[in-house]
Amino acid sequence: MTATQQQDLQLQRRLQQDSIQLGGRTIYLNPFLYWRRFDSNTDRWLREPGQLGEDQILANRTRFYPELDWDQLDDHQVAMRDGAVEMFLKSLELISTFHPELGSGQMLEVERKMTITKKRAFERWVEKALRRRTREETREHRRFERSRFWRAWREWIVLDTTQKALVPIVMLMVLSGFAGWSFAARQAACPTLSLPAGQTGVR
Repeated sequence: MTATQQQDLQLQRRLQQDSIQLGGRTIYLNPFLYWRRFDSNTDRWLREPGQLGEDQILANRTRFYPELDWDQLDDHQVAMRDGAVEMFLKSLELISTFHPELGSGQMLEVERKMTITKKRAFERWVEKALRRRTREETREHRRFERSRFWRAWREWIVLDTTQKALVPIVMLMVLSGFAGWSFAARQAACPTLSLPAGQTGVR
């Protein structure tokens, strides 16, 4: 089998996982395949976790993860799967918006296939989004700390008491530097006599 044929097979398999045939129509299960029809607000709403209310997420946990014991999960696993639940709900809402002709039974078929084929993909997507958000929050926190440090430093510099204390310190540094320079200049003007090796100063 050639490389092109293998790529075609992989593409067909991916499209089969990302779509379902209903009433002679192809319904995409991957919400990002509708991106050409998104406005900027819809795109942001889909891509950023935390857009749906916590009550709505909690109420639908067992709908998409009936096999999970949520009490046994750590905080990271809970956040990732809650985000996946949110992706399921958003995707179903988008599909019903772009395909208003689908009945409740057909939407149930869409949801069933989506739960089987998209669960791991949604989890990976949410995990990447959460990592990206954590990095951005860390960068923002560091930027804020640097800004606060320099602002506090500038405010300290302009205080009257600071300026009164700095004047003698600066003068002392200038005088010390001048004294060091003068001493070095005097040493350079009066070089010491060095004798050749093997000679002493007494005959």
